[in-house]
Amino acid sequence: MGVYTRTVAVSLFVSYLLFFTVSSQRNDGTFRVGLKKLKLDPNNRLATRFGSKQEEALRSSLPSYNNNLGSDSGDADIVPLKNYLDAQYYGEIAIGTPPQKFTVIFDTGSSNLWVPSGKCFFSLSCFFHAKFKSSRSSTYKKSGKRAAIHYGSGSISGFFSYDAVTVGDLVVKDQEFIEATSEPGLTFLVAKFDGLLGLGFQEIAVGNATPVWYNMLKQGLIERPVFSFWLNRDPKSEEGGEIVFGGVDPKHFIGEHTYVPVTQRGYWQFDMGEVLIAGESTGYCGSGCSAIADSGTSLLAGPTAVIAMINKAIGASGVVSQQCKTVVDQYGQTILDLLLAETQPKKICSQIGLCAFDGTHGVSMGIESVVEEENTRSSSGLRDAGCPACEMAVVWIQSQLRQNMTQERIVNYINEICERMPSPNGESAVDCSQLSKMPTVSFTIGGKVFDLAPEEYVLKIGEGPVAQCISGFTALDVPPPRGPLWILGDVFMGKYHTVFDFGNEQVGFAEAV
Repeated sequence: MGVYTRTVAVSLFVSYLLFFTVSSQRNDGTFRVGLKKLKLDPNNRLATRFGSKQEEALRSSLPSYNNNLGSDSGDADIVPLKNYLDAQYYGEIAIGTPPQKFTVIFDTGSSNLWVPSGKCFFSLSCFFHAKFKSSRSSTYKKSGKRAAIHYGSGSISGFFSYDAVTVGDLVVKDQEFIEATSEPGLTFLVAKFDGLLGLGFQEIAVGNATPVWYNMLKQGLIERPVFSFWLNRDPKSEEGGEIVFGGVDPKHFIGEHTYVPVTQRGYWQFDMGEVLIAGESTGYCGSGCSAIADSGTSLLAGPTAVIAMINKAIGASGVVSQQCKTVVDQYGQTILDLLLAETQPKKICSQIGLCAFDGTHGVSMGIESVVEEENTRSSSGLRDAGCPACEMAVVWIQSQLRQNMTQERIVNYINEICERMPSPNGESAVDCSQLSKMPTVSFTIGGKVFDLAPEEYVLKIGEGPVAQCISGFTALDVPPPRGPLWILGDVFMGKYHTVFDFGNEQVGFAEAV
């Protein structure tokens, strides 16, 4: 009896409670649930963070892949979502006959369904969440396979089972899911959800379990192989959002969707173009980057080199990197001179002795390959630590040269940006009173520029003098060939209505309303 495991990234949660109030069946075949919100004291918030451990988890998960839309919702099934202070969205499903209710994250960044098991006796978090009791379901079927999913801050483990799963007013028969019997750590203890319902491709499903979405199609519950997300970013609204299975709701977007093809099945991954700050190119994704549309990630994650540039532009407080300072002090002018001499940018850091290879160690990789590790074991401490900092400095100086900045201004800029390195805990604070002075940050997808204004990429907790503001950007370095990689989480999907077109294997974005 094998144990099936998978590593996935953990999302962020910030204390802002919402709860269901009214359920209603509509005559258009959809199912909606009314929502209310209850603010909590921001000083007492307890949040998990997309930090270094979570980055490691996502990095290790990436290499392990093995394996015409209607204009209205029609007969689509609509599931309302709860808004957890613009930091997480979750909705209600049911498992078994009669149905046992659970709140779950609808997560496009994973593919399994899991909920706490009634056989979870030794994890404290299980006592604070709904648990599935198989003995109370007449449609339950035993599987016998064990399963485990590893997260950056812990893991869940348990076993597979089969039962009916109700999503909105759809009933999926004989759905394979995981009953979690172990949920260690604070992540699940403080979470406002019971489990996760994955909406990614089967290629990343633990135990090759068939995802709920696949069975909706196979069982003829959904006519069109498409689902869409509308995430309500208005903290004063009583609606958290909606996920529509089988179509789109035209009330939730304006204009036409821009579609890009899925480049690798597993996550909803696609090619992305340049990233701009105040309309100016960062130069980082000029030759292309990869991106993932991920409803299970709260913030917007990207390479440290660019996130540091964004942090500086928006005045986010980060951490002073001494490694960055050392490299800039000792080699900043040399890097500038080599770029002015038109040296190939990817070879500069190896040419000055801070990186091991000519161009094969991608900018801001953050992770060494096995070959690199073997070749750099005897390297000096500065060389080991200085390579990523050097590569980031190359990116920063290139961006300034494109803007025709003076040499003095460029040297000052890269020194200042070393003080804006993203926090290792994932969060960077910003001054709430400076929102109007912050620049627009933009992403190029399918040849179109998608803007994010300050009020759209900053999370605000509380009101008045006690208000706290957090940058919606966090650092995540993924090496080639998977990276450079961007995770477009709820910060982006809140601004742009997102369509996941399974039939045509493409993702579409349009401005949300």
